Amino acid sequence: MEKFTIPLSEIINEFSLETIYMPSNPEQLSVCSPDVNRPGLELHGFLKHFEKDRILIIGNAETAFLAEECNYQERINVLDKLLAKQPPAVIFCRNLEPAKEFVTVAKRYRIPLLSSDEMTCVLMAALISFMNVQLAPRVTRHGVLVEVYGEGILIVGNSGVGKSETAIELIKRGHRLIADDAVEIRRVSAKTLVGSSPENIRHFIELRGIGIINARSLFGMGAIKNTEKIDFIVNLEVWNDQSVYDRMGIDKEYTEILDIKIPVMTIPVRQGRNLAVIIEVAAMNNRQKTMGYNAAKDLMVHMGMDPEIMQPKETKIDLEI
Repeated sequence: MEKFTIPLSEIINEFSLETIYMPSNPEQLSVCSPDVNRPGLELHGFLKHFEKDRILIIGNAETAFLAEECNYQERINVLDKLLAKQPPAVIFCRNLEPAKEFVTVAKRYRIPLLSSDEMTCVLMAALISFMNVQLAPRVTRHGVLVEVYGEGILIVGNSGVGKSETAIELIKRGHRLIADDAVEIRRVSAKTLVGSSPENIRHFIELRGIGIINARSLFGMGAIKNTEKIDFIVNLEVWNDQSVYDRMGIDKEYTEILDIKIPVMTIPVRQGRNLAVIIEVAAMNNRQKTMGYNAAKDLMVHMGMDPEIMQPKETKIDLEI
């Protein structure tokens, strides 16, 4: 799997970090690990499992240990062994001043030193969250990503089936566009996919017969959003009389993107069907199912049937997206 990096300058700008020492242009210095190190055993010289790709975080405890429990030579020895591992940067929290020895050793190994006014745990949580998104595994898929009633819906289907036209109708009904044509999908956790648009085509939509429009300029800021989680996929396909379409909603179809299961709803398209309204209903229905309510099972109960006799069947489908 491809390994991604982020320039140190982006981290500095995102968290408003102050520079104590910078050996070179931070735009040319990269970070490749979403995790961070807060040294504990490492300050005692145990570096066997030290991850050198992680940013080092220094807080009150580490600063107090170096100042109160180590003499000058011990500090030099500890910091020399630690920074010789070449971590991408060191961040001091709470606006703590690094010891002179820290600056001396950092300059020897050309390690950037940065400062933040945030508390240590707050900065660590925010930094890990930010890095998980920026360095997440990703793929680009053809489709349209919209937010409908808080649900992130990836609309896919063959070219010309009406994906962009449906997105325009949804925007006019008060929903929001994230991406048209190309959707960049990132795996930000073991269960979550987040979609966005490549920056160079963000907010643009292609409508056959009209051309390119800018949704932000045409419909306003409320019509667009930069990122959204992907809750399910709507697969639009031309109505086929030979196909059997789900009429109960008990069975489940899914596909896998970056090894994460995503529910799929196949909606047949033919003249006269209002796809925007159907997708709105699909969004509300998916939210109900997520919260534990299934209308098909409820109907069976009202008809005096045992809903347990129809166990849902999961089917994996491969979408050409």
